[in-house]
Amino acid sequence: MTASVKVAGVEKSFRSVRALRGVSFELRPGRLNALVGHNGAGKTTLIKLMLGLIRADRGAVAVLGEDPAAGEFSGRRQLGYLPENVAFNAALTGRETLAFYARLKQVKPASAWPVLDRVGLSAAADRRVGTYSKGMRQRLGLAQALLGRPKVLLLDEPTTGLDPALRQTFYEILDELRDDGATVLISSHALNELEDRAEHVLIMNRGLLAAQGTMEELREISQLPIRVAILREPGGAPPAWATGGDAAALRDVVLVESNASKMHLLRLAAADPRVRDIEVTAPTLDDLYAHFLQRQEDAA
Repeated sequence: MTASVKVAGVEKSFRSVRALRGVSFELRPGRLNALVGHNGAGKTTLIKLMLGLIRADRGAVAVLGEDPAAGEFSGRRQLGYLPENVAFNAALTGRETLAFYARLKQVKPASAWPVLDRVGLSAAADRRVGTYSKGMRQRLGLAQALLGRPKVLLLDEPTTGLDPALRQTFYEILDELRDDGATVLISSHALNELEDRAEHVLIMNRGLLAAQGTMEELREISQLPIRVAILREPGGAPPAWATGGDAAALRDVVLVESNASKMHLLRLAAADPRVRDIEVTAPTLDDLYAHFLQRQEDAA
């Protein structure tokens, strides 16, 4: 499948600051991608390059097969973008604001009203934006990003200010777009939100791409241990897999380094009639993020 976004050997500096250093990756249609990294890691610079707001010093960026910084970038109306800090004309109503952006994208304003309803703003559509809370402005920003059902959707800290119910609706909308074949990229610090949702993760650090891949691939590359907690009935000799070798210890925690070792341990534990419960905890996105950043720092 052809990538909808290609970034190849990109370098970008702002005076003496090297914002990006040899970054390369591809984003494919029908996939939700997470872009994670601390402040100053280069995430926003990457998004600006994909939007065509700035040019790379070296390397190439292609979005929907074209250079987004070119004057005749025909795919611009197929891009959706939500910045971290949205700003709208406070004197306009929510409906007027969305109609303005609909005209910019050359879609009928009437097609925007269902989007207002989907993000929970239909009741406030005719109120001035100046009366909106931060969360409401964020929802309006999301609505404008969704206009025209974009093929590439770039979101910078999109769930800031959203309550849990709206956050769930937000991800449901993204799932629909992804299932429709859109490429979705979320730049966020909310790693716990993205862990079970991101199908591809890009980890940035000091302008470098420290690691990329699916969660399964990153776990395999990192070789971080998998934690297996086994609860068993009292009595009898301690099993061979018990870490402490103590028959009185009813809960054993075993660290294994591979899926093969995990499955071997699970088979042994499942065959023991004294085992009451088994809990498996794989390395989280937080764990992987810290690991790859530390590994890059050690290599520097």
